[in-house]
Amino acid sequence: MLGKGPIVQRREFVKVLGLGAAAAAVDAVAETDKDDAYIPESDPLVLRKLDQWQDWKFGFMMHWGAYSEWGVVESWSICSEDWIKRPAGTSYVDYKAKYQALPKTFNPVGFNPDAWAKVAKDAGMRYAVFTTKHHDGFSMFDTKQTDYRITAPDVPFHTNPRANIANEVFSAFRKQQFGIGAYFSKPDWHHPDYWAAEWATPDRNVNYDTRKYTERWKSYVSFVHHQIAELTSDYGSVDILWLDGGWVNAKSHPDAVVGSGEVPWAQDIDMPGITALARKNQPGLIVVDRAVGGPYENYRTPEQKIPDTPLPYPWETCMTLGDSWSYVPNDRYKSARQIVHLLVDVVAKGGNYLLNVGPDANGELPAAAVARLAEIGAWMKINGEAIYGTRPVAPYRDGKVCFTRAKSGATFAIYLLDDGEPVPESIWLKGVAPTDGASISMIGSDKKLMWQRVGAGTRVALSKVDIAARQLSNPYAVSLRIS
Repeated sequence: MLGKGPIVQRREFVKVLGLGAAAAAVDAVAETDKDDAYIPESDPLVLRKLDQWQDWKFGFMMHWGAYSEWGVVESWSICSEDWIKRPAGTSYVDYKAKYQALPKTFNPVGFNPDAWAKVAKDAGMRYAVFTTKHHDGFSMFDTKQTDYRITAPDVPFHTNPRANIANEVFSAFRKQQFGIGAYFSKPDWHHPDYWAAEWATPDRNVNYDTRKYTERWKSYVSFVHHQIAELTSDYGSVDILWLDGGWVNAKSHPDAVVGSGEVPWAQDIDMPGITALARKNQPGLIVVDRAVGGPYENYRTPEQKIPDTPLPYPWETCMTLGDSWSYVPNDRYKSARQIVHLLVDVVAKGGNYLLNVGPDANGELPAAAVARLAEIGAWMKINGEAIYGTRPVAPYRDGKVCFTRAKSGATFAIYLLDDGEPVPESIWLKGVAPTDGASISMIGSDKKLMWQRVGAGTRVALSKVDIAARQLSNPYAVSLRIS
């Protein structure tokens, strides 16, 4: 909760950080205030883009930076909050210095964004969100505002033709007709006007009183605005500005204590100015000032979780394929069945599903992740009709059956199959009563199925031919079309 007591940890930190250690990512910013109502957008261009974004449904996120060299959680290991663990026997000062020197050896010569885009497209994804800069402040684009960037002279990769990484990623995904999202961290732990060198860095927040050092804070705000101006003017069309670091906001917390994750003073980054600037460069841009609320959070982003019920505003679950947001060796990836079931649950409740994979230090997607995405894509290739361009429809979900509706009016019932469960001979659709003469078929087959209204629902009989075909073709879920 922002300004109303202890904040909520949004990512569980499950393993001790260390060089090459497998650790789940942590981003412990506050959740949006429960009484901070969603404010609908009024700009018709933004509303049109939001509707298009809601049609895409399935997105690809990539957390990538110099931290991938060590295979540790992105950024958070240099934050000095006491819940973060670093290797035993290493001082915070020494660790931070070594971490911040990682760009000097970062040389991902295997970086091939066209390969990334193909993997994501084959998985059935329709938009991409890339980390242009995480909290550690290392810019993965050719910014003119700082030397702490991928194209700096002391970074070995700067001579590579693809050195302007964010531009290369956006271009590659744009060629595959993806929507483009730019992740950008509002806090910058490398910038001297955020974590000032004169004082200690007790937690994630700016380490000086912005009420006292107003000119210094204005300098930092100007830096942020200039970087966002670059991203929205020099990198082609951008659909989403995905702002992270929700503790950087205009709210004050007079009762905050050092180390609580809050500071008494506001960290007003001037969101009206950022939004106006970004939309001047990118008309209709979706702005996501996540975990803050208010008029600059065009859609909300529950992290690593799915709401129990549909939400009354646009939303997106962002979730990792494995345990970590950034690359760690031997990450544990969710099964294709699990991802398909999560995707269906999200879409049935009216949300989008943004699935994250962290590329490795060489710039390649882990082979195990690529294989998993291919399995998901095989299901999406057949069943995408029940996912893309749909909206929620009551009863949304009943047990193992989820419902979606196309803009054309067709309704889809998606039956989730457990591991090893055979395709059933019939499916019960509670609360569904097709009109007389309605046609029901299995997606992937034009054969009309027999159905019968029984009490408060409908029972649909599946033919043996359809059952056999589905059992052999990615049997994670069976999708029915009710026209």
